[in-house]
Amino acid sequence: MASTAETEAMRLAFAAARETTNTLPNPQVGCVLIDAASQIIAIGHHRGAGHAHAEVDALNQAGERAHGATAVVTLEPCKHTGRTGPCAEALIAAGVSRVVYSAADPNAEGAGGAEVLRAAGIDVEAGLLATEGEQLIAVWAHLHRARRPFVTWKFAAGIAGRSAALDGTSQWITSEESRADVHRLRAESDAIVVGTGTVLADNPRLTTRNEFGELAAKQPLRVVVGEREIPHDFNVHSTEAPTMFLSQRDPHAVLAELSELPIHHVWLEGGPTLAGAWLDAGVIDRVIGYLAPTMLGSGLAAVTTSATTLSDKHDFVYRDVTQIGPDLRVTLTAKNAEQSTGKEQ
Repeated sequence: MASTAETEAMRLAFAAARETTNTLPNPQVGCVLIDAASQIIAIGHHRGAGHAHAEVDALNQAGERAHGATAVVTLEPCKHTGRTGPCAEALIAAGVSRVVYSAADPNAEGAGGAEVLRAAGIDVEAGLLATEGEQLIAVWAHLHRARRPFVTWKFAAGIAGRSAALDGTSQWITSEESRADVHRLRAESDAIVVGTGTVLADNPRLTTRNEFGELAAKQPLRVVVGEREIPHDFNVHSTEAPTMFLSQRDPHAVLAELSELPIHHVWLEGGPTLAGAWLDAGVIDRVIGYLAPTMLGSGLAAVTTSATTLSDKHDFVYRDVTQIGPDLRVTLTAKNAEQSTGKEQ
């Protein structure tokens, strides 16, 4: 059974994992090494594809002090060789005596590291703070469990649910603070999906910018769905970010194509028709709505769905309500998410 010191080390590992907000296509992972006296030797985390995994990051810091230590890791150490070597083998080579991890690896290529460690005579304990561990990898793990990317639908509207006025004006219904928050959360995705209608109406850049308003170093793929032509002088044709144009409109077909890239997290910013189609298809896993303290008596609703009776309604679960400037940011997850993935999101 995990000790109090190991539990505290796991909480530190979770915090370390979150230091890099977007590690896709890899998961966020943290690792803490503690010695026999439960003193912290090193704290490591993964910084993205091509960088050392969290275990190796911690081992590099610890050096010879890792011999006989306990490694506390948020995710089961991998046994897969990709851009970097298998973490299970690195832990064995370093001479650690015990490994405690939170969530099991859902990726068939990387899973099985725990058995490799046990076969080498290392004491292994699984499932410490498992709920937190699953939440940390929920977006990344979704592709491996559900065989499609995780989808977050973002919308902005007045408090009555109108995203645009009757005359079609729609930009900046929410505050500057909310727009900055959108850029922060956009950056955690690896694809932004919109329809041709939104592009033609608003000519958005669909890029992510940092807190200084500058283009972020890493830009998600822009995906424009629909059959209408987009003029070549529109912003989605710029070199600021890569862009993919998909003529198919079926949400499952779009996600199937994106999963092959692979894309793990889709940030859906389409208009009410596109959002409604994805909602009706049952592929929206999370909703993030920005509600401005504004009333529009008529105009476009945030979504147009085929659900016209209560028996057809799409149910979600509130996860968070936070005030952003004058607005409210409401976060919900699909009520049936645990059925589609095997885990609660």
